Amino acid sequence: MSSRELLNDLILARGTLDRAAQFRSDQAWQNIRRADPTSQVMWVCEGGSPMHVTDTSTQLILTRADEVDAELTFLGLDADDVAYFAAHVDDYQDARVDPNVPWKHLRAAGALLSDRDAGMMVTAVAIDNWMRTHRFCPKCGGKTQISNAGWSRTCLVEGSEHFPRTDPAIIVLVTDGDDRALLGRQAVWQEGFFSTLAGFVESGESAEAALRREVFEESGVTISTDPADIVYLGSQPWPFPCSLMLGFHAKATDPTINVDGSEIVEAMWISRDELRAACEKGDVRLPPSISIARKLIERWYGSALPESFSRA
Repeated sequence: MSSRELLNDLILARGTLDRAAQFRSDQAWQNIRRADPTSQVMWVCEGGSPMHVTDTSTQLILTRADEVDAELTFLGLDADDVAYFAAHVDDYQDARVDPNVPWKHLRAAGALLSDRDAGMMVTAVAIDNWMRTHRFCPKCGGKTQISNAGWSRTCLVEGSEHFPRTDPAIIVLVTDGDDRALLGRQAVWQEGFFSTLAGFVESGESAEAALRREVFEESGVTISTDPADIVYLGSQPWPFPCSLMLGFHAKATDPTINVDGSEIVEAMWISRDELRAACEKGDVRLPPSISIARKLIERWYGSALPESFSRA
């Protein structure tokens, strides 16, 4: 295992704003900041935002908050005490931006944005995904309205408050006794697309137990029960639609592969030399750099891998 235990360059784990959660319930403070011409609003619709794209930079297009009449989520404050919000619209044409500017999806643009913009967009997309599926109360079916500066929705019928959902999921780079990596291909992926194994943490289950269960269910490989052989490395939000990916490195005790055939249809143990040769030949394609899976693979490999090795 690499001596570098923590993943410190996860693209979607960046962010520079102070979320200033203490102001979310202060409606008077929110009203003042929304009316402040220095406050800024980014736009979000179905995972995308309008961006200014040049040969050297990609930036979110922001609008003065006092010019926006839309549902807003308070994202936080920067070091200069400027407030930032996200405006949620159901149609790109509803945004107060030039209709000719491009809207870019977080998956495509996340790696190109600054730390501030990346952090803002990850949060805005996650909240937007939740809002789109929680417009009605799960208790009584009544309509809900935005509350707590976008961080909750309140039922208009019986007053219950509902909060954004985050689903924890493990993602793991498994190695065998020869320090080869276990990679698998999902049934929905093209041939040659491989990644690390992952799965959701179930109710009443620890992340470590979920890791052992998911790896065995998907690949047939058994993970060591020694706590020292499962190392937590870092986490990254993955708002597609609402996951938090918990990254691990784990060691196998029984490397026998027996894929489940439904979710994972192909799995293999592969050495570093074999991986590079297969990628250079085009037989294997890896996850994009925006994903924690790619960082887990590169950590095991020992260095960054060419972007040409990524799947489209």
